[in-house]
Amino acid sequence: MQKSNPNRYINRELSWLQFNARVLQEASDDSVPLLERLRFIGIFSNNLDEFFKVRYATIKRIDLAGRDGKNVLKGKTANELLDDITSIVIKQQSESLKIIETITEKLKQHHIYIIDENQVTADQDSFIRKYFVDKVSPALVTFILNDLDTLPHLKDSVAYLAIKLILKDKKRKDGTISRMLHQKTKEKIYALVEIPKSTNRFVVLPEKDGKQYIIMLDDLIRYCLQINFSIFDYVSASAHMIKITRDAQLDFDNDFSKSFIEKIASSVKSRRDGEPVRFVYDKNIGKDTLKFLMDKMGVDNTDSIIPGGRYHNRRDYMNFPDLGRKALVYQPLLPLPIPGLSLQGSLLDKIAQKDFLQYAPYHTFSYIVKFLREAAIDPKVKSIKITIYRLATISHIASSLINAAKNGKNVIVQIELQARFDEAANIKYAEQMQREGVHMIFGVSGLKVHCKACVIEREENGKLKRYGFISTGNFNESTAKIYTDYTLFTTNEKILKETNKVFKFFDINYKVSRYKHLLISPHYTRSALIKLIDNEIRNSTEGKPSGIKLKLNSLSDYDMIDKLYEASRAGVEIHLIIRGICCLIPGVPGMSETIEAISVVDKFLEHPRLYIFHNAGAPEVYISSADWMRRNLDRRVEISCPIYDKDIKEELIDTFDICWSDNVKARRLSENQNNEYIRNDNVKVRSQIATYDYYLRKLGN
Repeated sequence: MQKSNPNRYINRELSWLQFNARVLQEASDDSVPLLERLRFIGIFSNNLDEFFKVRYATIKRIDLAGRDGKNVLKGKTANELLDDITSIVIKQQSESLKIIETITEKLKQHHIYIIDENQVTADQDSFIRKYFVDKVSPALVTFILNDLDTLPHLKDSVAYLAIKLILKDKKRKDGTISRMLHQKTKEKIYALVEIPKSTNRFVVLPEKDGKQYIIMLDDLIRYCLQINFSIFDYVSASAHMIKITRDAQLDFDNDFSKSFIEKIASSVKSRRDGEPVRFVYDKNIGKDTLKFLMDKMGVDNTDSIIPGGRYHNRRDYMNFPDLGRKALVYQPLLPLPIPGLSLQGSLLDKIAQKDFLQYAPYHTFSYIVKFLREAAIDPKVKSIKITIYRLATISHIASSLINAAKNGKNVIVQIELQARFDEAANIKYAEQMQREGVHMIFGVSGLKVHCKACVIEREENGKLKRYGFISTGNFNESTAKIYTDYTLFTTNEKILKETNKVFKFFDINYKVSRYKHLLISPHYTRSALIKLIDNEIRNSTEGKPSGIKLKLNSLSDYDMIDKLYEASRAGVEIHLIIRGICCLIPGVPGMSETIEAISVVDKFLEHPRLYIFHNAGAPEVYISSADWMRRNLDRRVEISCPIYDKDIKEELIDTFDICWSDNVKARRLSENQNNEYIRNDNVKVRSQIATYDYYLRKLGN
């Protein structure tokens, strides 16, 4: 079988759409609390927006450049793939609308009613009108379109109401009928109303007789159209939602007088003018209104034109109010302490004695913040070096680093200004930290810095001792509540000396260091992983125990997939837990028959990268920031960290095995991509709950 054979792989984009279908499965699952199901609709919609901004836009650029892209896209032309994506998305959107309707009906059984503008009662009328005048009207932006040659710039992923007003005819004194508008448009006025982001999308109305009512902001605006368009004398009005998604690629200018941070800031601003790649509209919109808008926008058939439901920007469902209904949301799992590591004492003293593993959100993220706060005020700490990819909106990480700089520490922060969709936030923090005396590093030319690491140097007995942590996830307090990620706290000099080399590479990136312990992208990760797989192949061939266990967000690098196929043909048993994209086809005789792959989608977002190689009974275990994608292996700075502590190594293998045993939220990945659930009616294992229980038991020991 030749490598070029597209049947060896699942197309990356189609695999991603199947991941989003798994999110939609959660929204349709009766066992998921009702309000959480709505939030999964929001996640599904948000994912889709980002997919169109990035991946669909990339394929569209290939198509517009006149290249078919078959080699890159594995067997499909760019045009064929665009058609396939649009077809799948239309079906998924239709399914999501049915799910919302089902959830809405079920909410009524709990006396929760989501009403529209036609269901407003006399009792609710005065509240809604006052709410509109006080809170909504001041934030509304309204465009009258008739006399405009082109539409005003439509913001990316912002929802608009497309308005059509039919005006009354007015008689002059001479008995003739005048037209308020140009003859070409007759008695119609077309307008757009921008749905304000500054106002909550879900307006909770006064409770009555034990019943709770919610009206969506869109419908509240529809109800109050007469107030908004009071200057026009019209006989009827219609309002249908539309939305544009734009290409999110950053384009940099060649002005060498600008700093890198200025170029990024300028590029983020210009992103708003990106080409439209998706136009979604209410399928019930009038044909004349739709044609009017598309002509004005210049939307053509190379864009994904998707008829949708009455409401867009369903990502807002992620913030649907809980209404105080604890039974309709997931019960919180309170973050646990790490055994032996108290937040009330010195973390550095404890970490000096042994390594510790934090597995958020099962463990509290506060350990990372505490580590940095302690370092910031410890007179013995001389320097702090850290990489930052995404920060929380209000970041205790950033404030701790500023605190350290003000206390005279040498604080060095490598911040990735090109962290997609977080560029503006990172620029803001970078400028703030720079003003406060933090030494900022803005990446390596041609590479994103995606690794997650921190090293501090502390003076002890006349010498500098290193402390640090390496993580699979971002140092972000907000996402740490819902993303699962490993963080290793250590004073292991083998690990931290090499981590320090990575920071030197940021400053002097023409010099590439040698590494004996860490796997560093873009220089060594790929070759090191191949050696580790080759070792398993050799052990299997020689009759020794072998095996590979990988937990990843994405597996799309074709060369690494081919290497796993080679290992499978040699008899190596391979277990894959892949949350998102998986281009590998498991279970194919003669190619991948010893490979099994699953995906777990549940309350928390499975985010860690974990590599486990059996190594004939002496497992080699790594936590990593790198997925097995070409960009992670070849075009980013990534760190994969070996685990040398025996207990932590065992803990990581245990948590992998718990996740692998899931038969409630796990789906089997296969060539037919049908997201079949793995079921066992005898013993149910929901891995995220089982993992929490695992750590509860550790506290009991």
